[in-house]
Amino acid sequence: MTTPNHLSAAEAVSDTAPDRCAVDTVEIARVARLVEAMSGELDKLFSHQEIEDAGQGPGRIASLAARFAAKEACLKLFPRETALNTITAMDFSVVKDEYGAPHISVTPAAEIVLGRHLVAEIKISLTHSETTATAVALRIQRTIKPSWGGRFIFRWLPYRRKVILENLNRVYGANVEASQIDLLAQAHYGHLLKLLKELIQFRFLSAARKKSIVRVEGVPGMIEAFEAGRGILILTGHFGNFEVSTVAGIEHFPQVKGRIHFLRRPIKPKWLSDLLTRRFNQAGFGVVGRRGSLEEIVSTIEAGDAIVFPFDQYARRPEGIEVEFFGQAAGTYKSMAVIAMATGAPVIPAASWREPDGTHVLKFFAPLKPLLDDDVGQEIIKNTRAYNQAIELSIVRHPEQWWWVHRRWKNQKPRR
Repeated sequence: MTTPNHLSAAEAVSDTAPDRCAVDTVEIARVARLVEAMSGELDKLFSHQEIEDAGQGPGRIASLAARFAAKEACLKLFPRETALNTITAMDFSVVKDEYGAPHISVTPAAEIVLGRHLVAEIKISLTHSETTATAVALRIQRTIKPSWGGRFIFRWLPYRRKVILENLNRVYGANVEASQIDLLAQAHYGHLLKLLKELIQFRFLSAARKKSIVRVEGVPGMIEAFEAGRGILILTGHFGNFEVSTVAGIEHFPQVKGRIHFLRRPIKPKWLSDLLTRRFNQAGFGVVGRRGSLEEIVSTIEAGDAIVFPFDQYARRPEGIEVEFFGQAAGTYKSMAVIAMATGAPVIPAASWREPDGTHVLKFFAPLKPLLDDDVGQEIIKNTRAYNQAIELSIVRHPEQWWWVHRRWKNQKPRR
Protein backbone atom coordinates (compact mmCIF):
# COMPACT_ATOMS: atom_id res chain seq x y z
CA MET A 1 0.00 0.00 0.00
CA THR A 2 1.11 3.56 -0.61
CA THR A 3 0.51 6.85 1.08
CA PRO A 4 -0.29 9.82 -1.17
CA ASN A 5 2.69 11.99 -0.25
CA HIS A 6 3.89 12.88 -3.76
CA LEU A 7 3.33 16.63 -3.46
CA SER A 8 4.68 18.81 -6.26
CA ALA A 9 6.13 22.29 -6.45
CA ALA A 10 2.67 23.81 -6.87
CA GLU A 11 1.26 22.17 -3.75
CA ALA A 12 1.54 22.58 0.00
CA VAL A 13 -0.51 21.24 2.91
CA SER A 14 1.03 22.71 6.04
CA ASP A 15 -1.36 25.70 6.08
CA THR A 16 -4.45 23.92 4.78
CA ALA A 17 -7.52 23.36 6.94
CA PRO A 18 -9.62 20.19 6.57
CA ASP A 19 -12.41 20.51 4.02
CA ARG A 20 -14.46 17.57 5.29
CA CYS A 21 -14.74 15.49 8.44
CA ALA A 22 -16.23 12.04 9.00
CA VAL A 23 -16.83 10.08 12.22
CA ASP A 24 -17.60 6.41 12.67
CA THR A 25 -18.30 4.45 15.85
CA VAL A 26 -18.55 0.66 16.12
CA GLU A 27 -19.40 -1.66 18.97
CA ILE A 28 -16.37 -3.63 20.08
CA ALA A 29 -18.58 -6.68 20.70
CA ARG A 30 -19.68 -6.59 17.07
CA VAL A 31 -16.08 -6.59 15.85
CA ALA A 32 -15.31 -9.43 18.28
CA ARG A 33 -18.03 -11.51 16.64
CA LEU A 34 -16.67 -10.68 13.20
CA VAL A 35 -13.14 -11.65 14.21
CA GLU A 36 -14.36 -14.93 15.67
CA ALA A 37 -16.45 -15.75 12.60
CA MET A 38 -13.58 -14.90 10.22
CA SER A 39 -10.64 -16.02 12.31
CA GLY A 40 -8.93 -17.58 9.30
CA GLU A 41 -9.88 -14.80 6.89
CA LEU A 42 -9.02 -11.61 8.75
CA ASP A 43 -7.11 -10.42 5.68
CA LYS A 44 -10.53 -9.72 4.16
CA LEU A 45 -11.11 -7.11 6.85
CA PHE A 46 -7.65 -5.83 7.77
CA SER A 47 -4.21 -5.47 6.27
CA HIS A 48 -1.36 -7.70 7.45
CA GLN A 49 0.19 -4.70 9.23
CA GLU A 50 -3.06 -3.87 11.04
CA ILE A 51 -3.41 -7.45 12.29
CA GLU A 52 0.21 -7.43 13.45
CA ASP A 53 -0.10 -4.03 15.18
CA ALA A 54 -3.21 -5.18 17.07
CA GLY A 55 -1.11 -7.86 18.76
CA GLN A 56 -2.48 -10.79 20.74
CA GLY A 57 -3.09 -9.19 24.14
CA PRO A 58 -6.33 -8.21 25.88
CA GLY A 59 -6.58 -4.99 23.86
CA ARG A 60 -6.49 -6.74 20.49
CA ILE A 61 -10.20 -6.57 19.69
CA ALA A 62 -10.48 -2.91 20.74
CA SER A 63 -7.50 -2.10 18.52
CA LEU A 64 -9.04 -3.89 15.53
CA ALA A 65 -12.37 -2.19 16.21
CA ALA A 66 -10.72 1.25 16.08
CA ARG A 67 -9.13 0.35 12.76
CA PHE A 68 -12.45 -0.93 11.44
CA ALA A 69 -14.03 2.42 12.41
CA ALA A 70 -11.17 4.27 10.67
CA LYS A 71 -11.85 2.46 7.39
CA GLU A 72 -15.55 3.29 7.58
CA ALA A 73 -14.80 6.94 8.39
CA CYS A 74 -12.52 7.19 5.36
CA LEU A 75 -15.23 5.79 3.11
CA LYS A 76 -17.65 8.44 4.40
CA LEU A 77 -15.30 11.13 3.09
CA PHE A 78 -15.98 9.92 -0.46
CA PRO A 79 -19.67 8.86 -0.54
CA ARG A 80 -20.03 8.82 -4.33
CA GLU A 81 -17.03 6.57 -4.95
CA THR A 82 -18.07 4.36 -2.05
CA ALA A 83 -21.58 3.95 -3.48
CA LEU A 84 -20.12 3.07 -6.89
CA ASN A 85 -17.77 0.56 -5.25
CA THR A 86 -14.79 2.39 -6.73
CA ILE A 87 -13.23 2.13 -3.28
CA THR A 88 -13.87 -0.28 -0.41
CA ALA A 89 -12.83 -0.51 3.22
CA MET A 90 -9.76 -2.53 2.27
CA ASP A 91 -8.44 0.42 0.26
CA PHE A 92 -7.64 2.14 3.56
CA SER A 93 -5.51 0.92 6.44
CA VAL A 94 -4.05 2.35 9.62
CA VAL A 95 -0.28 2.41 10.00
CA LYS A 96 1.86 3.82 12.83
CA ASP A 97 4.74 6.22 12.43
CA GLU A 98 7.98 5.95 14.41
CA TYR A 99 6.28 7.66 17.36
CA GLY A 100 3.29 5.34 17.35
CA ALA A 101 0.86 7.91 15.94
CA PRO A 102 -1.75 6.52 13.52
CA HIS A 103 -1.79 7.46 9.84
CA ILE A 104 -3.87 6.37 6.86
CA SER A 105 -2.25 4.37 4.08
CA VAL A 106 -4.14 3.83 0.82
CA THR A 107 -4.08 1.53 -2.18
CA PRO A 108 -3.51 2.90 -5.71
CA ALA A 109 -7.28 2.85 -6.37
CA ALA A 110 -7.92 5.03 -3.34
CA GLU A 111 -4.96 7.27 -4.14
CA ILE A 112 -6.51 8.05 -7.52
CA VAL A 113 -9.80 8.93 -5.79
CA LEU A 114 -8.01 11.21 -3.33
CA GLY A 115 -6.10 12.76 -6.19
CA ARG A 116 -9.25 13.54 -8.17
CA HIS A 117 -10.59 15.37 -5.13
CA LEU A 118 -7.26 17.19 -4.76
CA VAL A 119 -6.91 15.69 -1.31
CA ALA A 120 -3.32 15.61 -0.10
CA GLU A 121 -3.85 13.30 2.86
CA ILE A 122 -6.33 11.95 5.40
CA LYS A 123 -5.60 12.62 9.04
CA ILE A 124 -7.04 10.14 11.54
CA SER A 125 -7.75 10.09 15.26
CA LEU A 126 -8.69 6.88 17.10
CA THR A 127 -10.18 6.28 20.52
CA HIS A 128 -12.18 3.61 22.31
CA SER A 129 -14.11 3.00 25.51
CA GLU A 130 -14.94 -0.33 27.11
CA THR A 131 -17.77 -0.90 24.63
CA THR A 132 -17.17 1.22 21.52
CA ALA A 133 -14.37 2.37 19.22
CA THR A 134 -14.48 5.69 17.38
CA ALA A 135 -12.47 7.16 14.51
CA VAL A 136 -12.42 10.73 13.22
CA ALA A 137 -11.11 11.25 9.67
CA LEU A 138 -10.18 14.65 8.23
CA ARG A 139 -9.63 15.42 4.54
CA ILE A 140 -6.72 17.80 3.95
CA GLN A 141 -6.87 19.60 0.61
CA ARG A 142 -3.91 20.41 -1.57
CA THR A 143 -3.18 24.10 -1.81
CA ILE A 144 -2.32 24.93 -5.41
CA LYS A 145 -0.02 27.94 -5.76
CA PRO A 146 0.64 28.83 -9.39
CA SER A 147 3.73 30.79 -10.31
CA TRP A 148 3.51 34.39 -11.50
CA GLY A 149 4.44 33.23 -15.00
CA GLY A 150 1.67 30.62 -15.00
CA ARG A 151 -0.95 33.18 -13.97
CA PHE A 152 0.27 35.61 -16.64
CA ILE A 153 0.13 33.04 -19.46
CA PHE A 154 -3.31 31.82 -18.37
CA ARG A 155 -4.61 35.39 -18.57
CA TRP A 156 -2.76 36.87 -21.52
CA LEU A 157 -1.28 34.03 -23.63
CA PRO A 158 -3.90 31.30 -23.26
CA TYR A 159 -2.46 28.67 -25.60
CA ARG A 160 -5.11 25.89 -25.88
CA ARG A 161 -6.74 27.12 -22.68
CA LYS A 162 -10.12 25.71 -23.72
CA VAL A 163 -8.62 22.23 -24.21
CA ILE A 164 -6.75 22.39 -20.89
CA LEU A 165 -9.85 23.46 -18.94
CA GLU A 166 -12.02 20.83 -20.65
CA ASN A 167 -9.53 18.11 -19.75
CA LEU A 168 -9.17 19.31 -16.17
CA ASN A 169 -12.94 19.45 -15.78
CA ARG A 170 -13.27 15.86 -17.01
CA VAL A 171 -10.95 14.68 -14.25
CA TYR A 172 -11.66 17.10 -11.40
CA GLY A 173 -14.83 19.02 -12.24
CA ALA A 174 -17.24 16.78 -10.34
CA ASN A 175 -15.17 16.97 -7.16
CA VAL A 176 -13.66 20.44 -6.75
CA GLU A 177 -14.64 24.08 -7.20
CA ALA A 178 -14.18 25.85 -10.53
CA SER A 179 -11.67 28.17 -8.89
CA GLN A 180 -9.46 25.15 -8.13
CA ILE A 181 -9.63 24.10 -11.78
CA ASP A 182 -8.42 27.56 -12.83
CA LEU A 183 -5.57 27.43 -10.32
CA LEU A 184 -4.53 24.02 -11.59
CA ALA A 185 -4.57 25.32 -15.18
CA GLN A 186 -2.41 28.26 -14.13
CA ALA A 187 0.01 25.89 -12.39
CA HIS A 188 0.16 23.83 -15.59
CA TYR A 189 1.10 26.89 -17.64
CA GLY A 190 3.81 27.57 -15.07
CA HIS A 191 5.08 24.03 -15.62
CA LEU A 192 5.17 24.54 -19.40
CA LEU A 193 7.14 27.73 -18.93
CA LYS A 194 9.68 25.96 -16.72
CA LEU A 195 9.85 23.09 -19.20
CA LEU A 196 10.77 25.44 -22.05
CA LYS A 197 13.39 27.19 -19.93
CA GLU A 198 14.90 23.86 -18.84
CA LEU A 199 15.13 22.54 -22.40
CA ILE A 200 17.07 25.63 -23.47
CA GLN A 201 19.41 25.59 -20.45
CA PHE A 202 19.96 21.83 -20.61
CA ARG A 203 21.89 22.05 -23.87
CA PHE A 204 24.58 24.16 -22.19
CA LEU A 205 25.07 22.09 -19.03
CA SER A 206 28.10 19.88 -18.48
CA ALA A 207 27.60 16.11 -18.41
CA ALA A 208 28.28 16.07 -14.65
CA ARG A 209 25.73 18.84 -14.04
CA LYS A 210 23.10 17.10 -16.18
CA LYS A 211 23.54 13.92 -14.17
CA SER A 212 23.34 15.77 -10.85
CA ILE A 213 19.96 17.37 -11.50
CA VAL A 214 18.19 14.02 -11.97
CA ARG A 215 17.60 11.33 -9.35
CA VAL A 216 16.70 7.89 -10.68
CA GLU A 217 14.66 5.50 -8.53
CA GLY A 218 14.00 1.84 -9.20
CA VAL A 219 17.29 1.15 -11.01
CA PRO A 220 17.89 -2.27 -9.35
CA GLY A 221 14.51 -3.50 -10.54
CA MET A 222 15.23 -2.32 -14.07
CA ILE A 223 18.65 -3.99 -14.12
CA GLU A 224 17.06 -7.19 -12.85
CA ALA A 225 14.45 -7.01 -15.63
CA PHE A 226 17.18 -6.56 -18.26
CA GLU A 227 19.14 -9.50 -16.86
CA ALA A 228 16.03 -11.71 -17.12
CA GLY A 229 16.39 -11.42 -20.90
CA ARG A 230 12.66 -11.33 -21.72
CA GLY A 231 12.70 -7.73 -22.92
CA ILE A 232 10.84 -4.87 -21.23
CA LEU A 233 7.85 -2.70 -22.06
CA ILE A 234 8.17 0.65 -20.26
CA LEU A 235 4.74 2.21 -19.74
CA THR A 236 4.93 5.97 -19.47
CA GLY A 237 3.37 9.28 -20.47
CA HIS A 238 4.16 12.95 -20.85
CA PHE A 239 5.05 13.67 -17.23
CA GLY A 240 7.35 16.39 -15.91
CA ASN A 241 10.26 17.21 -18.19
CA PHE A 242 10.62 13.73 -19.61
CA GLU A 243 13.35 14.60 -22.11
CA VAL A 244 15.60 16.09 -19.41
CA SER A 245 14.98 13.30 -16.91
CA THR A 246 15.57 10.49 -19.40
CA VAL A 247 18.59 11.93 -21.19
CA ALA A 248 20.30 12.76 -17.88
CA GLY A 249 18.85 9.77 -16.03
CA ILE A 250 20.43 7.14 -18.27
CA GLU A 251 23.83 8.31 -17.03
CA HIS A 252 22.95 6.68 -13.69
CA PHE A 253 22.95 3.22 -15.31
CA PRO A 254 25.06 3.50 -18.48
CA GLN A 255 25.22 -0.29 -18.83
CA VAL A 256 21.84 -0.17 -20.60
CA LYS A 257 22.78 2.50 -23.13
CA GLY A 258 21.72 1.40 -26.59
CA ARG A 259 19.19 -1.04 -25.14
CA ILE A 260 16.30 1.38 -24.52
CA HIS A 261 14.25 2.40 -27.56
CA PHE A 262 11.56 5.09 -27.69
CA LEU A 263 8.41 4.39 -29.65
CA ARG A 264 7.06 7.50 -31.31
CA ARG A 265 5.10 8.70 -34.28
CA PRO A 266 6.90 10.28 -37.24
CA ILE A 267 6.45 14.04 -37.23
CA LYS A 268 6.67 16.78 -39.83
CA PRO A 269 8.76 18.48 -41.04
CA LYS A 270 11.24 15.71 -41.68
CA TRP A 271 14.23 17.80 -40.54
CA LEU A 272 12.66 18.18 -37.08
CA SER A 273 11.96 14.45 -36.87
CA ASP A 274 15.57 13.74 -37.86
CA LEU A 275 16.85 16.25 -35.27
CA LEU A 276 14.91 14.64 -32.42
CA THR A 277 15.99 11.17 -33.50
CA ARG A 278 19.62 12.30 -33.59
CA ARG A 279 19.39 13.79 -30.10
CA PHE A 280 17.95 10.56 -28.69
CA ASN A 281 20.62 8.50 -30.43
CA GLN A 282 23.39 10.73 -29.11
CA ALA A 283 22.05 10.24 -25.57
CA GLY A 284 22.18 6.46 -25.98
CA PHE A 285 18.57 5.71 -26.94
CA GLY A 286 17.12 4.05 -29.99
CA VAL A 287 13.99 5.29 -31.77
CA VAL A 288 11.30 3.04 -33.25
CA GLY A 289 8.50 4.43 -35.41
CA ARG A 290 5.03 3.73 -34.03
CA ARG A 291 3.30 3.03 -37.35
CA GLY A 292 3.94 -0.23 -39.17
CA SER A 293 6.62 -1.23 -36.67
CA LEU A 294 5.10 -4.21 -34.86
CA GLU A 295 7.68 -6.62 -36.27
CA GLU A 296 10.53 -4.30 -35.26
CA ILE A 297 9.09 -3.87 -31.76
CA VAL A 298 8.72 -7.62 -31.22
CA SER A 299 12.25 -8.24 -32.53
CA THR A 300 13.60 -5.60 -30.13
CA ILE A 301 11.75 -7.19 -27.20
CA GLU A 302 12.90 -10.69 -28.13
CA ALA A 303 16.49 -9.41 -28.20
CA GLY A 304 16.08 -8.52 -24.51
CA ASP A 305 15.90 -4.75 -25.00
CA ALA A 306 13.33 -2.25 -23.70
CA ILE A 307 10.66 -0.32 -25.59
CA VAL A 308 9.47 2.96 -24.05
CA PHE A 309 5.77 3.23 -24.86
CA PRO A 310 4.15 6.69 -24.38
CA PHE A 311 0.65 5.54 -23.48
CA ASP A 312 -1.26 8.73 -22.70
CA GLN A 313 -2.17 9.90 -26.20
CA TYR A 314 -5.44 9.44 -28.06
CA ALA A 315 -5.51 6.39 -30.35
CA ARG A 316 -8.04 6.05 -33.14
CA ARG A 317 -9.21 2.74 -34.57
CA PRO A 318 -7.94 0.29 -35.62
CA GLU A 319 -4.87 0.89 -33.40
CA GLY A 320 -7.03 2.05 -30.48
CA ILE A 321 -9.93 0.71 -28.47
CA GLU A 322 -12.33 2.51 -26.14
CA VAL A 323 -11.11 1.96 -22.57
CA GLU A 324 -11.91 3.87 -19.39
CA PHE A 325 -9.52 6.66 -18.48
CA PHE A 326 -10.48 8.72 -15.42
CA GLY A 327 -14.01 7.36 -15.62
CA GLN A 328 -14.63 8.14 -19.30
CA ALA A 329 -14.06 6.20 -22.50
CA ALA A 330 -10.88 7.18 -24.32
CA GLY A 331 -9.26 5.79 -27.44
CA THR A 332 -6.28 3.82 -26.09
CA TYR A 333 -3.57 1.82 -27.84
CA LYS A 334 -4.22 -1.92 -27.64
CA SER A 335 -0.82 -2.89 -29.06
CA MET A 336 0.99 -2.76 -25.72
CA ALA A 337 -1.27 -5.43 -24.23
CA VAL A 338 -1.01 -7.51 -27.40
CA ILE A 339 2.80 -7.34 -27.39
CA ALA A 340 3.00 -8.13 -23.67
CA MET A 341 0.71 -11.14 -24.12
CA ALA A 342 2.65 -12.38 -27.16
CA THR A 343 6.18 -11.95 -25.77
CA GLY A 344 5.75 -12.32 -22.01
CA ALA A 345 7.75 -9.12 -21.51
CA PRO A 346 7.05 -7.37 -18.19
CA VAL A 347 5.26 -4.03 -18.28
CA ILE A 348 7.07 -1.55 -16.02
CA PRO A 349 5.44 1.85 -15.35
CA ALA A 350 7.75 4.87 -15.30
CA ALA A 351 7.18 8.53 -14.54
CA SER A 352 9.18 11.69 -14.05
CA TRP A 353 8.46 14.87 -12.14
CA ARG A 354 10.09 18.10 -11.04
CA GLU A 355 10.80 18.57 -7.34
CA PRO A 356 10.24 21.92 -5.57
CA ASP A 357 14.00 22.61 -5.65
CA GLY A 358 14.07 22.32 -9.45
CA THR A 359 15.69 18.89 -9.64
CA HIS A 360 14.01 16.00 -11.43
CA VAL A 361 13.08 12.46 -10.52
CA LEU A 362 12.82 9.54 -12.93
CA LYS A 363 11.17 6.56 -11.27
CA PHE A 364 10.66 2.99 -12.46
CA PHE A 365 7.91 1.17 -10.56
CA ALA A 366 7.32 -2.53 -9.96
CA PRO A 367 6.09 -4.51 -13.00
CA LEU A 368 2.33 -4.72 -13.42
CA LYS A 369 0.83 -8.14 -12.82
CA PRO A 370 -0.66 -9.53 -16.07
CA LEU A 371 -4.45 -9.95 -15.95
CA LEU A 372 -5.61 -13.20 -17.53
CA ASP A 373 -8.91 -14.07 -19.16
CA ASP A 374 -10.18 -16.98 -21.26
CA ASP A 375 -11.44 -14.43 -23.78
CA VAL A 376 -8.48 -12.84 -25.59
CA GLY A 377 -10.42 -9.67 -26.34
CA GLN A 378 -11.36 -9.23 -22.70
CA GLU A 379 -7.77 -9.89 -21.65
CA ILE A 380 -6.60 -7.08 -23.91
CA ILE A 381 -9.23 -4.72 -22.49
CA LYS A 382 -8.46 -5.62 -18.86
CA ASN A 383 -4.73 -5.10 -19.23
CA THR A 384 -5.18 -1.89 -21.23
CA ARG A 385 -7.41 -0.56 -18.46
CA ALA A 386 -4.71 -1.48 -15.92
CA TYR A 387 -2.17 0.48 -17.98
CA ASN A 388 -4.49 3.49 -18.04
CA GLN A 389 -4.87 3.24 -14.27
CA ALA A 390 -1.09 3.30 -13.85
CA ILE A 391 -1.02 6.50 -15.92
CA GLU A 392 -3.84 7.97 -13.81
CA LEU A 393 -1.85 7.32 -10.66
CA SER A 394 1.18 9.23 -11.93
CA ILE A 395 -1.02 12.12 -13.08
CA VAL A 396 -2.81 12.69 -9.77
CA ARG A 397 0.48 12.67 -7.86
CA HIS A 398 1.74 15.71 -9.79
CA PRO A 399 -1.32 16.98 -11.65
CA GLU A 400 0.09 20.23 -13.01
CA GLN A 401 3.00 18.39 -14.64
CA TRP A 402 1.01 16.25 -17.08
CA TRP A 403 0.40 17.24 -20.73
CA TRP A 404 -3.14 18.66 -20.37
CA VAL A 405 -2.87 20.40 -23.76
CA HIS A 406 -3.40 17.06 -25.54
CA ARG A 407 -6.93 16.04 -26.61
CA ARG A 408 -6.89 12.75 -24.73
CA TRP A 409 -10.67 12.30 -24.97
CA LYS A 410 -11.03 13.27 -28.63
CA ASN A 411 -14.56 12.80 -30.00
CA GLN A 412 -15.96 12.56 -26.46
CA LYS A 413 -18.23 15.43 -25.43
CA PRO A 414 -17.17 17.17 -22.19
CA ARG A 415 -19.28 16.37 -19.15
CA ARG A 416 -21.45 19.16 -17.79
